[in-house]
Amino acid sequence: MPSTLTYPGVYIEEISSGVHTIAGVATSIAAFAGWAPFGPVDRAGLVLGFADFARKYGGLDSRSVLGHAVNQFFANGGQRAYIVRLADGEADLATVTLDGKLVVTASNPGQWANDCAIVIKKSTFDATRFRLTVVNWKVDPAGKVMESFDNLSMDPADARYVVSVLASQSSYVTAALQGTPATPPADTFPGAPGNIPDTAKLGGGGDGAVLEPNKAPFETALLPVSGTGGLYNLDRIDLFNLLCVPGQTNPGTIASLQKFCRDRRAFLIADSAETASLDTLEDGPGDITAADAINAAFYFPWVIAADPLQQNRPRAFPPCGFVAGIYARTDATRGVWKAPAGSEASLSGALGVSTTLTNDENGVLNPLAINCIRHFPVYGTVVWGARTLQGNDERGSEWKYIPVRRTALFIEESLYRGTQWVVFEPNDEPLWSQIRLNVGAFMQDLFRQGAFQGSTPQEAYFVKCDKETTTQNDINLGVVNIVVGFAPLKPAEFVVIQLQQMAGQLQT
Repeated sequence: MPSTLTYPGVYIEEISSGVHTIAGVATSIAAFAGWAPFGPVDRAGLVLGFADFARKYGGLDSRSVLGHAVNQFFANGGQRAYIVRLADGEADLATVTLDGKLVVTASNPGQWANDCAIVIKKSTFDATRFRLTVVNWKVDPAGKVMESFDNLSMDPADARYVVSVLASQSSYVTAALQGTPATPPADTFPGAPGNIPDTAKLGGGGDGAVLEPNKAPFETALLPVSGTGGLYNLDRIDLFNLLCVPGQTNPGTIASLQKFCRDRRAFLIADSAETASLDTLEDGPGDITAADAINAAFYFPWVIAADPLQQNRPRAFPPCGFVAGIYARTDATRGVWKAPAGSEASLSGALGVSTTLTNDENGVLNPLAINCIRHFPVYGTVVWGARTLQGNDERGSEWKYIPVRRTALFIEESLYRGTQWVVFEPNDEPLWSQIRLNVGAFMQDLFRQGAFQGSTPQEAYFVKCDKETTTQNDINLGVVNIVVGFAPLKPAEFVVIQLQQMAGQLQT
């Protein structure tokens, strides 16, 4: 409304256009879960590359395939991933008490912290101030600096209170006072710096048991009955689209992961068992094709690649890390509506597959919703299937193909986030017209990018929000109904080339 009209003259009023631009969400943010020797266990941590993963979670470890899967994801086109570190409940936190005044404890459990020490250096200008440095004495006896904090205080009322600073800024340790000391702990190096004294080293940290996929401790840590921790840490992040649990093949757990993904509009990339073969899969992937299977895909066989921990000798790895990277690469170059398979979907770093399939063997598995990974002389190792776990020919599911389902998830998530402004708006035709305008603009943009079938917008999609979709009873209940439909692009899974001989120019 314009300001109160009091004086003769011209008044300016800005009128809203009703445009609320809907932006498409990211489609290939991956989440990986597994055992790691280092890293937080109370949250899902974001990593933007394998070097970032190595810094935050310890990198490759011969006891777990998690690090290899993350490395393979980034090597094949992945850009963002969240890591859910699973640790044994018996894993211990390393700790050290400095001068009977300050107790410093590792921020997460594991033997890694036993290689750390705390170096204290008091200020030469203020006896109440000091510097605390976390160092690695195993790498360098004099202490390789991991992080350092200056101008700290032992006073809880001080802005640089050591406990508060470490709690909010340290990646490796937390602190607590022992008693109510007024002065800082004594310097770790009373004289000239040299080897780290034992009194400054953290100790008592332990990894506990290494959690292995398909075993009860791993599965309990993955999906705790309490509904907190494990994969449920992903509920605290804004968005993830792909879920990988490398090496996890237990049908009951896979079914639970499918439901977890469907509830969050995410997509599960499931591995076959390492010992799986054509004989064991001839009846299908097993009891993992129920209703929630529309948000999952199954890949066979495992992929042969060089292992940096074994002097690059070849070994078999679960395919999910490679495949998740292919999803990300395809989304970036072609769009989520393009099947992440075919000659362009070659696996970087792959040397082959653990089971070489012929065309006929592939033909047995493909109709059963088993996506095969093949090795071809020209293209190398490629993903050669694009079906969801409900893609069995006998089901006739509308969500048979991965790109169709993932396109629907992309549209759902984008519209869910892009229509939040509608809540509490007056529920009548002006609102409905704005909804049609904004949702229609979003769908039209996808149509122009080639996301749908059809040569015209009318053939490709529709958006309805009017008195037919929202009745007076809906209005009374505070409900507005928006109906969006789209004609999905389906992959050319079978290409048929018909050849015919020409009879030539016969004389008649």
